[in-house]
Amino acid sequence: MKKRPVKIITDSQMTSVGPLSVAQPLPSPALRDADPFVLLHHAGPQTFQAGAEAHRIEPHPHRGFEPVTFVFRGEVLHKDTLGNEGSIGAGEVQWITSGSGIMHSEGPTENIQRTGGELELIQLWVNLPASKKMMTPAYQELHAENIPVLQLLDNQVELRLVAGTYQNATGPAVTQSPVFAAMGSFSNSARGFLALPNMDTVCLYVLGGELTINGEHTVRGHNLVAFGPNGTGNQTGNQTGNQVGTPDGMVFTPGTAAQSPIIG
Repeated sequence: MKKRPVKIITDSQMTSVGPLSVAQPLPSPALRDADPFVLLHHAGPQTFQAGAEAHRIEPHPHRGFEPVTFVFRGEVLHKDTLGNEGSIGAGEVQWITSGSGIMHSEGPTENIQRTGGELELIQLWVNLPASKKMMTPAYQELHAENIPVLQLLDNQVELRLVAGTYQNATGPAVTQSPVFAAMGSFSNSARGFLALPNMDTVCLYVLGGELTINGEHTVRGHNLVAFGPNGTGNQTGNQTGNQVGTPDGMVFTPGTAAQSPIIG
């Protein structure tokens, strides 16, 4: 198998969104976009004290792309102008197709505000093809029981398949362009070759811990890896983990370039 080369590894800039402190590796000065992926925010892990007020992100508009939220810890509440209201927890995803325009708000659930707890999530913006930028908005709430879980490299790597097909399993998300999306974790002893989908753009974001790619590139928490063209997979080794009992987390996102304006 031919290794797919690493194009660039970006670090994150810290910013804030509503009540959340977030790491932003995309866009960055070194990587303005990774078509069709426009933005990636990593919020948390952030602790909310029981009974303390946890401010939500106030209603705001989106148009022309798909904001996708992957929850790793805690619970997130969503409300939108389509009349959707629901919550997702660890290992679950909300996939919004903003199309011609949608208003929504999001933030910690009432349960977290009441009992306290941690919240950690990734939000990824996926550009829509030009022909679909004014489509009717839609909302998908993807719960854990509907997301296939794949065990790879002798059970040392776990992938929760959100969108696309891998090893005869298919994720539940309905996408508007060819996109593969997965949440995953490595054990400390993970070693081996992981096949990659044959798509224009392949990115890997590491939430925490440390791993080595192709035997030469060390990737740590808050790093985003954008792979170059050509190649069918990557040699992966997890060198050091987080604190004992805490698995590394990652979001793995290959996609076909939308080749359309980012602004709707």
